Parts: sequence; C-alpha cells; structure tokens
Amino acid sequence: MAHLPVYLAATAKPRFPDPRTADAEGLLAVGGEISPVWLRAAYSAGIFPWFDERVPPLWWSPDPRAVITDSGLHVARRLGRTLRSGRFRATWNTDFAAVMRACGENRDDGTWITGEMLDGYAALHAEGGAHSVEVWCGDHLVGGAYGVHVGGVFCAESMFHRQTDASKVALVTLARRLFAAGVELLEVQFMTPHLRRLGAVEMSRRAYLARLRALRTQAVDLGAAGPVPLG
Repeated sequence: MAHLPVYLAATAKPRFPDPRTADAEGLLAVGGEISPVWLRAAYSAGIFPWFDERVPPLWWSPDPRAVITDSGLHVARRLGRTLRSGRFRATWNTDFAAVMRACGENRDDGTWITGEMLDGYAALHAEGGAHSVEVWCGDHLVGGAYGVHVGGVFCAESMFHRQTDASKVALVTLARRLFAAGVELLEVQFMTPHLRRLGAVEMSRRAYLARLRALRTQAVDLGAAGPVPLG
C-alpha cells in the first residue's frame, strides 16, 4: 500500500523504504544526499533521484518501468545507415561531466541536473559506478547518454542531441556496449515514443525489482575508456 513519502536525514546511513510503497506517481522519499553511497544504495534498490534546485532530493520508484533487452533492441534501417555512414564517432567514458551537463541544457520544463547532481554523479563516475557514451561529429560533442551500473543492470539517466539522430546513436551505442559486456537489462525509466521505436517495453515495478535483485550482484566489466565501434 502506498504511503506519504518518507523523510531521510542526510546525516543518516542511506536506508530507503520498500520501493513498492511509493505513491501513485512513484515518489518514495524526500531528503538524504546525492553522493556515491546514497546513489549506490538507491539504484541497487530500484530507486533514483529526480528533483530541482527548489526542493531537497526526491527519490522515485515509478510503476511501470521502461526497459530494453538485447533481443528487444530495434535499430531501424535508416538509423542503421546513419550508424554506418561515418558521420559520427562514439567514445566511452571520455567526458562524463560534459555529457551530463549537456543533458541538462535547453529543457522547456527546466532541469533536474543541478550542481548537486553533477557533483554526486561525477563522484560516482570516478569510483566506476556511472558511465557515459559520447557521440562526436568531428571534434564537436553532438550527443550522448549516461547512467548507473548495477551488476547485470544499467540504469540510463538521460541523453541529449545537438544534431539530428545523435541521441539515437548514443542510446544504440550504449545498449550494444552494455549487452556485449554482459548486461542483461537496460532500464530507461519512463516510456516515450522515441524509446518504444528503439525496442523498449514496459515492465511492472514488481517484476523490475525482482529482476534487479537477481542481477545486481552479477559481475560485469564494462571496459576501459576509449573509442566505441559504430555500425
């Protein structure tokens, strides 16, 4: 049964309530802090932060969740040609902070990527728990995506584009990199038409949490920073 969001003291250890008790919108808790220890605890429990500068951290576990699997990933013919065209090149973990900053730019509804979020995820990235894929056109960063790694699950947080198709290239490149390394589930939070066209499906929160529990201790090495093949 859903209840009012729980307040979490930043000075306490990160202990979240059962994510199945989130309210109808998925809001579970308020407070805590955006630091590696809190982020690891949250994502391992199927929870993520989403808030703006006017409020303390808000922690969510929505129902349903959108996910992509290796067998479900769909690359349309035109996108496949774009990937093979040589127009773009992709890299892995070469500029995490720039990708995250770009994901917060030019949003009509404002941005949840506050300075606190940037600092917290950058620290997690430095510890090897968060990763990015960058898409370049020449020397210009034109697209990218980032997220958090939890064993056999990768939780994608956001993506951006500055040229047509660059965010699609980023997500497909990210997915292929993850699945090749042994990740079994790419979680993309909320369904959108864009994600559906790429093969995302909805999974109930209960089913997602069960899958996460089965996969979160799986050993998966996502590899070193550097170029990522396209095509």
